[in-house]
Amino acid sequence: MAGFVGVLVSDPWLQNQFTQVELRSLKSQFLSMRDHGCSAGGLKLRDLAATMSELKIGGDGLSEAERASFLQESFPNLDDSVDFELFLRVYLKMQGQMGAKSSSSAFLKAATTTLLHTISESEKAAYVAHINSYLEGDGSLKKYLPMDPLTDDLFEKSKDGVLLCKLINVAVPGTIDERAINRKRVLNLWEKNENHTLCLNSAKAIGCTVVNIGTQDLAEGRPHLVLGLISQIIKIQLLADVNLKKTPQLVELVDDSKDVEELMSLPPEKILLRWMNFQLKKGSFKRLITNFSSDVKDGEAYACLLNVLAPEHSSKPSAMTMKDPLQRAKLVLEHADRMGCKRYLTPKDIVEGSPNLNLAFVAHIFQKRNGLSSQMKQISFLEAMSDDAQVSREERMFRLWINSLGISTYINNVFEDLRNGWVLLEAIDKIAPGVVCWKVANKPPIKMPFRKVENCNQVVKIGKQLRFSLVNVAGNDIVQGNKKLILVEHLEQSYKLSIRIFGVEINLVLFSAFLWQLMRYNILQLLKNLRLHSHEKEMADIDILKWANDKVKNSGRYSRMESFKDRNLSSGIFFLDLLSAVEPRVVNWSLVTKGENDEEKKMNASYIISVARKLGCSIFLLPEDILEVNQKMMLTLTASIMYWHLRRPAEDRSAASESENGSSSETISNSTIDDSASESSTDDSGSQ
Repeated sequence: MAGFVGVLVSDPWLQNQFTQVELRSLKSQFLSMRDHGCSAGGLKLRDLAATMSELKIGGDGLSEAERASFLQESFPNLDDSVDFELFLRVYLKMQGQMGAKSSSSAFLKAATTTLLHTISESEKAAYVAHINSYLEGDGSLKKYLPMDPLTDDLFEKSKDGVLLCKLINVAVPGTIDERAINRKRVLNLWEKNENHTLCLNSAKAIGCTVVNIGTQDLAEGRPHLVLGLISQIIKIQLLADVNLKKTPQLVELVDDSKDVEELMSLPPEKILLRWMNFQLKKGSFKRLITNFSSDVKDGEAYACLLNVLAPEHSSKPSAMTMKDPLQRAKLVLEHADRMGCKRYLTPKDIVEGSPNLNLAFVAHIFQKRNGLSSQMKQISFLEAMSDDAQVSREERMFRLWINSLGISTYINNVFEDLRNGWVLLEAIDKIAPGVVCWKVANKPPIKMPFRKVENCNQVVKIGKQLRFSLVNVAGNDIVQGNKKLILVEHLEQSYKLSIRIFGVEINLVLFSAFLWQLMRYNILQLLKNLRLHSHEKEMADIDILKWANDKVKNSGRYSRMESFKDRNLSSGIFFLDLLSAVEPRVVNWSLVTKGENDEEKKMNASYIISVARKLGCSIFLLPEDILEVNQKMMLTLTASIMYWHLRRPAEDRSAASESENGSSSETISNSTIDDSASESSTDDSGSQ
């Protein structure tokens, strides 16, 4: 791939914040600024306010004075010279929420930085009330709760990471094994950092976007960043049931299988809007609600919705008869109180159209009383809800891995969201900078099907250039949503796996599918870069196996992994030995079981995942993957630990020289190497 040259940035994190098309555009803008009325000594920080305003670069809608104020607040010396990388950092900060790209899942993709570092006091108060309510019964949090919404309690008490880890477990129970959380009375800086690392990696594992936030931000309790993360976690919790799998009664919203396919592809907030309009229609409401801001700020939709869902709790005077929007909003919230709903917002928040709080309010109403029939329609396409569990897990891991790359589009459904080719091109661009020809790419929204095919044809072409195996695969297969070409269930023999999706039987045959190979390319490039830096040969899976066994043996322990499908791995002991070998203090052996029965094995598996994330491994596997000894997951879990170890500075590890990664993506998925690659390290003894 030496022929592809993109715009490269020395800082991998900074490179990850932009696609190549964005970097090329910003490079051109930077060169224009440098030549446009700068001081004699070259482009200085103090020049940026005027120059960026004149050329309309970054932070659209900001005045020159606002830009100047921001620069003065953010940088101590305005006489510093500006190179391209410093310009990128300034641009990134200036964009903040104002530059966040709108998408159907904007609440998860929203930037975790804001231009002037302002926060919404209403949101803070709502989230404090939420945390106080959902965590009040946790005896280990007595020193944290209750928090006062009128103070900075939320930010101060988040500084050690314990509260945030607990909140993640409320949102998605079981994400963090709480035995891995450092919880003693006084934590040192190292222990706090471990908690924050565990928090951020676990937040990614439930679908949060955390590309603009680091452990130091949490340790310092930076309000705009902490609030942004908490907002995402709480919304994931509130929207957890807004899908057909958790609430199959939602099928009542549609008429046929085609509509069900569309409904399954929608993000949760879009489904919530469709549900809301469905209920409003019952109340003869005339308007269509399309957002959680301007469309609900008059309170009329809420008044109608609550009367439809809970007419027994209505009161006189009716909210619908009120002419004053603020008074109507007050009556709406009183009605919600009588239903047992948490408020999440004030009458003023409704009138001002606060989108985050309105979304939270409607989501909670849905949780308490969705008004859908308990007698579901007996329609054959509901068979789609019983998809193979392994396929569902792998789809989840693909989705989380793609979202973790920091691309501009948030993925809700792998099969649907990748069909226009654009997301795949964005992902490729993150992993192999410069390989995508953006001049011929078609950006969404794409109405003409042949434009989607053009994108997907380029995806297939690049795959072949990257030496992926794509026999008889064409761009149109991706556009048509041919699941066997996007996600393949790898089996140990050449068998077929059949599942039913919308009543259609689909055979998932054994071959190297595109996403598997893209993930495989990602991790191998990361490890290859580290090993080349150490003047060693390219990495193969047998090297990963040997490295892991050598690390455990050299630490004085006796467990061994014969292959990545060694059934003994299900006990978890080998991975705990490996984690302890790379960082002796990270495993608390008093919490480890012998792994002799299923319950003990599951406890160890859960602990392994949290300890690995606590170290700094970005992984998306589930305990079931360890219990079942999923070959791919075992390989990539090991590779993630190896990658973390090799990236540590020389003074922090006993062997290997300092390795700094310069690749475009630091995220290692648990789904990054395919089965065929691991066969070389597999023998008969591993499949006992």
